[in-house]
Amino acid sequence: METVILAVVIAVVLLGALGGLIVGSRRRKSLPPPPPKAPDITAPPAEPHVGDEAETPRDEPRRTIEEVDLPGGPAPVVVEEPPVVEAPEIEIPEPTAGRLVRLRTRLSRSQNALGKGLLTLLSREHLDEDTWEEIEDTLLTADVGVQPTQELVERLRERVRVLGTRTPEELRGLLREELLVLIGTDVDRTVRTEPEDRKPGIVMVVGVNGTGKTTTTGKLARVLVADGRTVVLGAADTFRAAAADQLQTWGERVGAYTVRGPEAGDPASVAFDAVKEGKEMGVDVVLIDTAGRLHTKTGLMDELGKVKRVVEKHAPLDEVLLVLDATTGQNGLVQARVFAEVVDITGIVLTKLDGTAKGGIVIAVQRELGVPVKLVGLGEGADDLAPFEPEAFVDALIGE
Repeated sequence: METVILAVVIAVVLLGALGGLIVGSRRRKSLPPPPPKAPDITAPPAEPHVGDEAETPRDEPRRTIEEVDLPGGPAPVVVEEPPVVEAPEIEIPEPTAGRLVRLRTRLSRSQNALGKGLLTLLSREHLDEDTWEEIEDTLLTADVGVQPTQELVERLRERVRVLGTRTPEELRGLLREELLVLIGTDVDRTVRTEPEDRKPGIVMVVGVNGTGKTTTTGKLARVLVADGRTVVLGAADTFRAAAADQLQTWGERVGAYTVRGPEAGDPASVAFDAVKEGKEMGVDVVLIDTAGRLHTKTGLMDELGKVKRVVEKHAPLDEVLLVLDATTGQNGLVQARVFAEVVDITGIVLTKLDGTAKGGIVIAVQRELGVPVKLVGLGEGADDLAPFEPEAFVDALIGE
């Protein structure tokens, strides 16, 4: 009996324990897991400053974001301003009035050989045929020319025979008078740049290479500016390297505008544009520098004629100036003849007249072309181009 009771009690205890286990298991499955406990976060130590040890941040003054220099974007591109090219200083040319008189000393240094030689021969006590032949040779050597020389000698022989006694002063006066007759004192030597019915006056400058043609054009611009005229330059010498640059430099010195075209371009086109520009600007004178053509090349001479025809579509030319090198003598006369056949030469410019004793070319070239010498170049200076004055020239030729 007791055994049965004991077994029942054990069974009851076991069932109770088993039930508790089942209930506890279910309860554990239904309850959510407890939230994780927040970890303790320890602030990282502040980065050490220069010279400091790693340590806990100290209380330091704080700056706002406006006070902090933040790194910007890419560095700004610095655009360099183009260099400022200063305009050349405008020069004030020397007045033209009496310019040849002021340059007489320079002219006489190289020309006195002719005058002194003639005076020495004429002062001989007996003027025989040999002496007169020497006088002729002296004149021919000075490039006076055959026909003018014969005329001068003939008149001198007649006047010396009539005068009889000859003092040095009388001989000088006699020679001066006869030279002035040959050169001509009643000829209009004005460079025509002021047409009455229109503006601008148009001047074309021609000549072969080496005569100083482009330089003469620039110097002529100075002469005109010195007389109060406004000028446009036409660089129609497109065949010679740097000719346009040279002419433009001359123009910039006196404030004259230069019209130019591409190198080896059409000279007639440049000349046409220069006259057109001059009319639009209302200037007084347009100077056209043409190519320094070889007078032996017909094709180039034809091109020069084309320039003249194209310019005259605007207006007739007022002047065609032929530039000759006084040192070339009779070869200069050959050039003059050929140019005169192509364009109507109206005046002569003799350059390098101070570097030769052959001043007689003034007489020869006037006789050859029938046009006057209007300007003479007496040196390399910018203001050494002077209007030709016969009296001053002869005085320099024979000396005081």
